[in-house]
Amino acid sequence: MEFNCQDFKVGKCEGEKLVDGETMPLVLLAREATRNGVESLLESLKKNKEWFAAMIMKNSAVLLRGFDVKNAEEFNEVVELFGWEDMRYVGPAPRTHIYKRIWTANEGPLSEFIYYHHEMVLIKESPDKVILFCDVPPPEGGETPFVPSFRVTERMVEEFPEMVEEMERKGLKYTFNAPSKNDTSSMRGRGWEDAFGTSDRVEAERRGNLLGMDFEWLPNGGLKTILGPRPLTRVFEGRKGRRMWFNTIVGMHGKEDSSAKMADGTEIPENVVKRCEEIIEEESIQFKWEKGDVLFLDNLALLHGRRPSLPPRKILVTICK
Repeated sequence: MEFNCQDFKVGKCEGEKLVDGETMPLVLLAREATRNGVESLLESLKKNKEWFAAMIMKNSAVLLRGFDVKNAEEFNEVVELFGWEDMRYVGPAPRTHIYKRIWTANEGPLSEFIYYHHEMVLIKESPDKVILFCDVPPPEGGETPFVPSFRVTERMVEEFPEMVEEMERKGLKYTFNAPSKNDTSSMRGRGWEDAFGTSDRVEAERRGNLLGMDFEWLPNGGLKTILGPRPLTRVFEGRKGRRMWFNTIVGMHGKEDSSAKMADGTEIPENVVKRCEEIIEEESIQFKWEKGDVLFLDNLALLHGRRPSLPPRKILVTICK
């Protein structure tokens, strides 16, 4: 698909990469400098909604820059314009509701690296899009790196064809421990009461079962969730038949509060997990956040994470079907 939109022009950002002929992220600026501002952005997006959605699918990441989006309210206007269905976040990250569809991104300690993942990869239905807004850019670090998922699959198949085939055939099984109440000292500290919107264990189990989870209650009031079998890779419509590395084996393998194994209990070799971690980092793409940036990520095509950061840093987020 050629770039043929009269309302935007293509810009550049430090760190962008050309992947299989596609620029990631695709940086879009206002066609005319005098038309900067959220009103002109809303006007341009309204006229080009289908085209813009196609750009997200084609380039996997689209960065709107220079439109002076000021706050959560204006960010919400941008998001709602498309009419995409809102989704409730289910996962371990502590988050705070800000305005309508807008939440804080993971509020875990800025000193920690949030490992690459597809949002809600273990839930039966993952969001199609993760949309981020830079409210307060970090003075140093704090990038949101992302990774073309199909490239990880390609390289893992090249290096570990038999192991990839075995994991694909058997499927994967994950466990994760959650506390009862939120613990913001941990980037995975979201309590199960907040995650499931109830303090009633029976109701929490019902809601978890609907999402494809089994529960095991812990003596300390916490919860062990068991998820699986889950696929190693997935192919999604409209993405060139690419085989996405749609799992979280590196992020959950051998951690204190989580595990990732093959569904029959077979351990995933440490050297395979370590090499996968290296490949993911080698394929990563990142840029420096600027105030007002709005980043659209195709969650079915990209893993994303967060680099350690000096404070302050405030990135807001919404997820959509």
